[in-house]
Amino acid sequence: MTDERDRLSAKRDRTARFYRVVTVLEGRGERGATADEIAVAVGVSKRTIYRDLQAIDQELLIPIWQVDGRFGLEERGLLPALRLTQAEAMAAFLSARLMARYADSYDPDLAAAFRKLATGLPDILRAHVDGTLDQMARMLGRRGTEGPAERTVLHRLTRAWAERRVVELRYQGGTYDATKGTRTARVRPYLIEPSLTTRALYLIGWDETRAAMRTFKLARIEDVTLTTATFEPPPDGTIEETFSRAWDIIADQPAVEVVLRFSSAVAGRVAETRWHPSQAIEQGDEGSLTWRARVSGTLEIRSWILGWGADVEVLAPANLRHEVARSVQAAAAAYGPPD
Repeated sequence: MTDERDRLSAKRDRTARFYRVVTVLEGRGERGATADEIAVAVGVSKRTIYRDLQAIDQELLIPIWQVDGRFGLEERGLLPALRLTQAEAMAAFLSARLMARYADSYDPDLAAAFRKLATGLPDILRAHVDGTLDQMARMLGRRGTEGPAERTVLHRLTRAWAERRVVELRYQGGTYDATKGTRTARVRPYLIEPSLTTRALYLIGWDETRAAMRTFKLARIEDVTLTTATFEPPPDGTIEETFSRAWDIIADQPAVEVVLRFSSAVAGRVAETRWHPSQAIEQGDEGSLTWRARVSGTLEIRSWILGWGADVEVLAPANLRHEVARSVQAAAAAYGPPD
Protein backbone atom coordinates (compact mmCIF):
# COMPACT_ATOMS: atom_id res chain seq x y z
CA MET A 1 0.00 0.00 0.00
CA THR A 2 2.84 2.39 0.89
CA ASP A 3 4.61 1.66 -2.39
CA GLU A 4 1.42 2.35 -4.32
CA ARG A 5 0.90 5.68 -2.54
CA ASP A 6 4.52 6.65 -3.27
CA ARG A 7 4.08 5.77 -6.94
CA LEU A 8 0.90 7.83 -7.27
CA SER A 9 2.49 10.74 -5.40
CA ALA A 10 5.51 10.70 -7.74
CA LYS A 11 3.20 10.62 -10.75
CA ARG A 12 1.24 13.63 -9.45
CA ASP A 13 4.48 15.52 -8.79
CA ARG A 14 5.69 14.80 -12.33
CA THR A 15 2.39 15.92 -13.86
CA ALA A 16 2.42 19.12 -11.82
CA ARG A 17 6.01 19.81 -12.88
CA PHE A 18 5.09 19.34 -16.56
CA TYR A 19 2.29 21.85 -16.10
CA ARG A 20 4.70 24.40 -14.61
CA VAL A 21 7.20 23.89 -17.46
CA VAL A 22 4.48 24.41 -20.08
CA THR A 23 3.23 27.49 -18.22
CA VAL A 24 6.74 28.99 -18.22
CA LEU A 25 7.16 28.35 -21.95
CA GLU A 26 3.71 29.69 -22.73
CA GLY A 27 4.50 32.89 -20.84
CA ARG A 28 7.78 33.39 -22.74
CA GLY A 29 6.05 33.29 -26.11
CA GLU A 30 8.31 33.60 -29.16
CA ARG A 31 11.37 34.46 -27.02
CA GLY A 32 11.45 31.04 -25.42
CA ALA A 33 13.67 30.24 -22.44
CA THR A 34 16.93 28.46 -21.69
CA ALA A 35 17.04 25.27 -19.66
CA ASP A 36 18.65 27.25 -16.81
CA GLU A 37 15.81 29.78 -16.80
CA ILE A 38 13.16 27.06 -16.81
CA ALA A 39 14.95 25.17 -14.03
CA VAL A 40 15.03 28.26 -11.82
CA ALA A 41 11.35 29.03 -12.50
CA VAL A 42 10.24 25.46 -11.79
CA GLY A 43 12.67 24.79 -8.95
CA VAL A 44 14.42 21.66 -10.25
CA SER A 45 17.78 20.81 -11.80
CA LYS A 46 18.64 21.60 -15.41
CA ARG A 47 19.08 17.86 -16.05
CA THR A 48 15.49 17.25 -14.93
CA ILE A 49 14.28 20.01 -17.22
CA TYR A 50 15.92 18.38 -20.24
CA ARG A 51 14.12 15.12 -19.42
CA ASP A 52 10.83 16.94 -18.88
CA LEU A 53 11.06 18.82 -22.17
CA GLN A 54 11.61 15.57 -24.02
CA ALA A 55 8.70 13.88 -22.21
CA ILE A 56 6.35 16.81 -22.85
CA ASP A 57 7.17 16.69 -26.54
CA GLN A 58 7.10 12.91 -27.00
CA GLU A 59 4.60 11.71 -24.39
CA LEU A 60 2.15 14.60 -24.08
CA LEU A 61 2.65 15.49 -27.75
CA ILE A 62 2.87 19.22 -27.00
CA PRO A 63 5.35 20.33 -29.68
CA ILE A 64 8.45 22.17 -28.38
CA TRP A 65 11.00 24.00 -30.53
CA GLN A 66 14.71 24.42 -29.75
CA VAL A 67 16.94 27.11 -31.27
CA ASP A 68 20.41 28.10 -30.01
CA GLY A 69 19.83 26.63 -26.57
CA ARG A 70 16.39 28.19 -26.10
CA PHE A 71 13.11 26.28 -25.89
CA GLY A 72 9.55 27.31 -26.59
CA LEU A 73 6.11 26.05 -27.53
CA GLU A 74 5.48 25.52 -31.23
CA GLU A 75 2.85 27.76 -32.74
CA ARG A 76 -0.60 26.28 -32.04
CA GLY A 77 0.92 23.89 -29.51
CA LEU A 78 -1.84 25.03 -27.15
CA LEU A 79 -5.11 26.39 -28.43
CA PRO A 80 -6.83 29.44 -26.86
CA ALA A 81 -10.07 29.16 -24.93
CA LEU A 82 -13.23 29.43 -27.01
CA ARG A 83 -16.25 31.65 -26.47
CA LEU A 84 -19.29 30.12 -28.13
CA THR A 85 -22.56 31.70 -29.21
CA GLN A 86 -25.76 29.86 -28.29
CA ALA A 87 -26.00 28.44 -31.82
CA GLU A 88 -22.35 27.33 -31.69
CA ALA A 89 -22.97 25.78 -28.28
CA MET A 90 -25.84 23.72 -29.72
CA ALA A 91 -23.57 22.59 -32.55
CA ALA A 92 -20.97 21.42 -30.00
CA PHE A 93 -23.69 19.57 -28.08
CA LEU A 94 -24.99 17.82 -31.21
CA SER A 95 -21.42 16.86 -32.14
CA ALA A 96 -20.98 15.22 -28.75
CA ARG A 97 -24.23 13.31 -29.21
CA LEU A 98 -23.17 12.12 -32.66
CA MET A 99 -19.84 11.03 -31.24
CA ALA A 100 -21.62 9.00 -28.56
CA ARG A 101 -23.96 7.35 -31.05
CA TYR A 102 -21.34 6.33 -33.60
CA ALA A 103 -18.18 5.75 -31.55
CA ASP A 104 -17.20 2.13 -30.93
CA SER A 105 -14.32 2.90 -28.57
CA TYR A 106 -13.64 5.46 -25.87
CA ASP A 107 -11.08 8.10 -26.83
CA PRO A 108 -9.95 10.00 -23.72
CA ASP A 109 -8.40 12.80 -25.81
CA LEU A 110 -11.66 13.43 -27.65
CA ALA A 111 -13.63 13.24 -24.42
CA ALA A 112 -11.27 15.74 -22.77
CA ALA A 113 -11.73 18.11 -25.71
CA PHE A 114 -15.52 18.00 -25.38
CA ARG A 115 -15.31 18.52 -21.62
CA LYS A 116 -13.29 21.68 -22.27
CA LEU A 117 -15.83 22.83 -24.84
CA ALA A 118 -18.60 22.10 -22.35
CA THR A 119 -17.22 24.64 -19.88
CA GLY A 120 -18.44 27.39 -22.21
CA LEU A 121 -21.91 25.94 -22.74
CA PRO A 122 -25.16 26.97 -21.03
CA ASP A 123 -25.85 24.92 -17.90
CA ILE A 124 -28.46 22.63 -19.45
CA LEU A 125 -26.25 21.76 -22.46
CA ARG A 126 -23.15 21.38 -20.30
CA ALA A 127 -24.99 18.89 -18.07
CA HIS A 128 -26.08 16.88 -21.13
CA VAL A 129 -22.57 16.84 -22.61
CA ASP A 130 -21.06 15.75 -19.29
CA GLY A 131 -23.71 13.03 -19.01
CA THR A 132 -23.01 11.87 -22.55
CA LEU A 133 -19.28 11.60 -21.89
CA ASP A 134 -19.84 9.79 -18.60
CA GLN A 135 -22.10 7.32 -20.38
CA MET A 136 -19.46 6.74 -23.07
CA ALA A 137 -16.80 6.11 -20.44
CA ARG A 138 -19.04 3.53 -18.72
CA MET A 139 -20.28 1.73 -21.83
CA LEU A 140 -17.38 1.97 -24.26
CA GLY A 141 -14.73 1.82 -21.55
CA ARG A 142 -15.71 -1.80 -20.96
CA ARG A 143 -14.72 -2.59 -24.53
CA GLY A 144 -11.36 -0.90 -24.05
CA THR A 145 -9.95 2.29 -25.47
CA GLU A 146 -7.84 2.56 -28.58
CA GLY A 147 -4.50 0.92 -28.10
CA PRO A 148 -1.48 3.12 -27.38
CA ALA A 149 -0.12 2.37 -30.85
CA GLU A 150 -3.25 3.60 -32.62
CA ARG A 151 -3.42 6.76 -30.51
CA THR A 152 0.25 7.44 -31.25
CA VAL A 153 -0.46 7.10 -34.98
CA LEU A 154 -3.32 9.60 -34.70
CA HIS A 155 -1.22 12.07 -32.69
CA ARG A 156 1.69 11.90 -35.13
CA LEU A 157 -0.57 12.29 -38.16
CA THR A 158 -2.30 15.23 -36.51
CA ARG A 159 1.04 16.92 -35.97
CA ALA A 160 2.17 16.17 -39.53
CA TRP A 161 -1.12 17.47 -40.88
CA ALA A 162 -0.86 20.69 -38.87
CA GLU A 163 2.80 21.24 -39.81
CA ARG A 164 2.39 20.09 -43.44
CA ARG A 165 5.09 17.47 -43.08
CA VAL A 166 5.43 14.39 -45.26
CA VAL A 167 5.12 11.09 -43.37
CA GLU A 168 6.46 7.62 -44.01
CA LEU A 169 4.09 4.89 -42.91
CA ARG A 170 3.81 1.11 -42.89
CA TYR A 171 0.33 0.03 -43.95
CA GLN A 172 -1.43 -3.32 -43.67
CA GLY A 173 -3.52 -3.49 -46.82
CA GLY A 174 -4.22 -7.21 -46.75
CA THR A 175 -7.06 -7.33 -44.24
CA TYR A 176 -9.55 -8.43 -46.91
CA ASP A 177 -7.12 -9.36 -49.66
CA ALA A 178 -4.08 -11.32 -48.44
CA THR A 179 -2.25 -10.68 -51.72
CA LYS A 180 -1.86 -7.00 -50.83
CA GLY A 181 0.17 -7.62 -47.66
CA THR A 182 1.98 -4.79 -45.87
CA ARG A 183 3.58 -1.95 -47.78
CA THR A 184 5.45 1.26 -47.02
CA ALA A 185 4.31 4.60 -48.37
CA ARG A 186 5.45 8.20 -48.33
CA VAL A 187 2.35 10.37 -47.91
CA ARG A 188 1.38 14.03 -47.78
CA PRO A 189 -1.45 14.10 -45.18
CA TYR A 190 -4.26 16.24 -46.55
CA LEU A 191 -7.17 15.24 -44.34
CA ILE A 192 -8.14 13.02 -41.39
CA GLU A 193 -11.78 12.04 -41.73
CA PRO A 194 -14.22 9.83 -39.76
CA SER A 195 -16.47 7.30 -41.49
CA LEU A 196 -20.09 6.88 -40.42
CA THR A 197 -20.23 3.46 -42.08
CA THR A 198 -17.19 1.80 -40.52
CA ARG A 199 -17.00 4.11 -37.45
CA ALA A 200 -13.26 4.45 -38.00
CA LEU A 201 -10.78 7.22 -38.88
CA TYR A 202 -9.10 7.52 -42.26
CA LEU A 203 -6.14 9.45 -43.63
CA ILE A 204 -6.64 10.98 -47.08
CA GLY A 205 -3.49 12.18 -48.76
CA TRP A 206 -1.19 12.18 -51.74
CA ASP A 207 0.75 8.91 -51.88
CA GLU A 208 4.13 9.91 -53.34
CA THR A 209 5.00 6.22 -53.66
CA ARG A 210 2.14 5.68 -56.12
CA ALA A 211 1.74 9.25 -57.37
CA ALA A 212 -1.97 9.30 -56.58
CA MET A 213 -4.53 10.21 -53.93
CA ARG A 214 -5.04 7.34 -51.50
CA THR A 215 -7.19 6.55 -48.46
CA PHE A 216 -5.63 4.81 -45.43
CA LYS A 217 -7.57 3.40 -42.49
CA LEU A 218 -5.77 4.50 -39.32
CA ALA A 219 -6.34 1.15 -37.59
CA ARG A 220 -4.26 -0.53 -40.32
CA ILE A 221 -1.31 1.87 -40.09
CA GLU A 222 1.31 -0.11 -38.19
CA ASP A 223 3.83 2.71 -37.84
CA VAL A 224 4.24 6.33 -38.93
CA THR A 225 7.30 8.58 -38.96
CA LEU A 226 7.40 12.32 -39.54
CA THR A 227 10.03 13.38 -42.07
CA THR A 228 11.73 16.74 -42.35
CA ALA A 229 10.23 17.26 -45.81
CA THR A 230 7.29 19.64 -46.05
CA PHE A 231 4.64 20.10 -48.73
CA GLU A 232 2.40 22.81 -50.07
CA PRO A 233 -1.33 22.20 -49.62
CA PRO A 234 -3.33 21.47 -52.77
CA PRO A 235 -5.14 24.40 -54.42
CA ASP A 236 -8.19 25.67 -52.57
CA GLY A 237 -11.22 23.50 -53.21
CA THR A 238 -9.28 20.51 -54.54
CA ILE A 239 -9.82 18.27 -51.50
CA GLU A 240 -13.46 19.33 -51.17
CA GLU A 241 -14.11 18.62 -54.85
CA THR A 242 -12.42 15.22 -54.68
CA PHE A 243 -14.14 14.29 -51.45
CA SER A 244 -17.57 15.34 -52.74
CA ARG A 245 -17.53 12.31 -55.05
CA ALA A 246 -17.12 9.87 -52.13
CA TRP A 247 -20.21 8.06 -50.92
CA ASP A 248 -18.72 7.87 -47.45
CA ILE A 249 -14.92 7.95 -47.18
CA ILE A 250 -13.42 6.44 -50.36
CA ALA A 251 -12.56 9.28 -52.72
CA ASP A 252 -9.65 7.79 -54.64
CA GLN A 253 -11.62 5.58 -57.07
CA PRO A 254 -12.80 6.51 -60.59
CA ALA A 255 -16.17 8.26 -60.59
CA VAL A 256 -19.09 6.22 -61.91
CA GLU A 257 -22.74 7.09 -62.52
CA VAL A 258 -25.15 4.99 -60.47
CA VAL A 259 -28.80 4.80 -61.53
CA LEU A 260 -31.41 3.18 -59.27
CA ARG A 261 -35.16 2.63 -59.41
CA PHE A 262 -36.99 2.70 -56.08
CA SER A 263 -40.48 1.27 -55.60
CA SER A 264 -43.42 3.43 -54.56
CA ALA A 265 -43.23 1.87 -51.08
CA VAL A 266 -40.00 3.75 -50.26
CA ALA A 267 -39.92 6.51 -52.88
CA GLY A 268 -41.11 9.12 -50.39
CA ARG A 269 -38.41 8.26 -47.85
CA VAL A 270 -35.72 8.30 -50.52
CA ALA A 271 -36.84 11.65 -51.92
CA GLU A 272 -36.91 13.47 -48.57
CA THR A 273 -33.16 13.01 -47.97
CA ARG A 274 -30.22 14.30 -49.97
CA TRP A 275 -28.00 11.23 -49.94
CA HIS A 276 -25.19 12.62 -52.14
CA PRO A 277 -24.26 16.10 -53.45
CA SER A 278 -24.58 14.97 -57.09
CA GLN A 279 -27.91 13.17 -56.80
CA ALA A 280 -30.84 13.82 -59.13
CA ILE A 281 -34.29 12.28 -58.80
CA GLU A 282 -37.14 11.79 -61.24
CA GLN A 283 -40.65 10.58 -60.53
CA GLY A 284 -41.55 7.43 -62.42
CA ASP A 285 -44.63 5.38 -63.19
CA GLU A 286 -47.00 4.31 -60.42
CA GLY A 287 -45.13 6.27 -57.75
CA SER A 288 -41.68 4.80 -58.39
CA LEU A 289 -38.56 6.97 -58.26
CA THR A 290 -35.46 7.01 -60.48
CA TRP A 291 -32.38 8.12 -58.53
CA ARG A 292 -28.96 8.86 -60.01
CA ALA A 293 -25.62 10.15 -58.71
CA ARG A 294 -21.96 10.18 -59.69
CA VAL A 295 -19.85 8.57 -56.94
CA SER A 296 -16.28 7.43 -56.37
CA GLY A 297 -16.40 3.68 -57.00
CA THR A 298 -19.27 1.37 -56.04
CA LEU A 299 -17.92 -0.42 -52.96
CA GLU A 300 -19.51 1.86 -50.36
CA ILE A 301 -22.81 2.57 -52.10
CA ARG A 302 -23.41 -1.15 -52.64
CA SER A 303 -24.09 -1.71 -48.92
CA TRP A 304 -26.56 1.18 -48.91
CA ILE A 305 -28.38 -0.27 -51.92
CA LEU A 306 -28.64 -3.72 -50.33
CA GLY A 307 -30.17 -2.11 -47.26
CA TRP A 308 -33.29 -1.23 -49.29
CA GLY A 309 -33.93 -4.91 -50.05
CA ALA A 310 -36.47 -5.67 -52.77
CA ASP A 311 -37.58 -2.02 -53.02
CA VAL A 312 -34.64 -0.99 -55.20
CA GLU A 313 -33.30 -2.12 -58.57
CA VAL A 314 -29.88 -1.19 -59.97
CA LEU A 315 -30.21 0.06 -63.53
CA ALA A 316 -26.55 1.10 -64.01
CA PRO A 317 -23.70 0.40 -64.08
CA ALA A 318 -23.93 -3.21 -65.23
CA ASN A 319 -21.14 -4.49 -62.95
CA LEU A 320 -22.86 -3.05 -59.87
CA ARG A 321 -26.18 -4.61 -60.96
CA HIS A 322 -24.47 -8.01 -61.22
CA GLU A 323 -22.76 -7.62 -57.82
CA VAL A 324 -26.02 -6.74 -56.09
CA ALA A 325 -27.82 -9.59 -57.87
CA ARG A 326 -25.18 -12.07 -56.69
CA SER A 327 -25.49 -10.80 -53.10
CA VAL A 328 -29.29 -11.08 -53.18
CA GLN A 329 -29.16 -14.57 -54.67
CA ALA A 330 -26.60 -15.69 -52.08
CA ALA A 331 -28.80 -14.34 -49.29
CA ALA A 332 -31.85 -16.14 -50.71
CA ALA A 333 -29.87 -19.38 -50.88
CA ALA A 334 -28.70 -18.99 -47.28
CA TYR A 335 -32.27 -18.52 -46.03
CA GLY A 336 -33.76 -21.19 -48.26
CA PRO A 337 -37.39 -21.30 -49.40
CA PRO A 338 -39.92 -19.60 -47.10
CA ASP A 339 -41.91 -21.81 -44.72
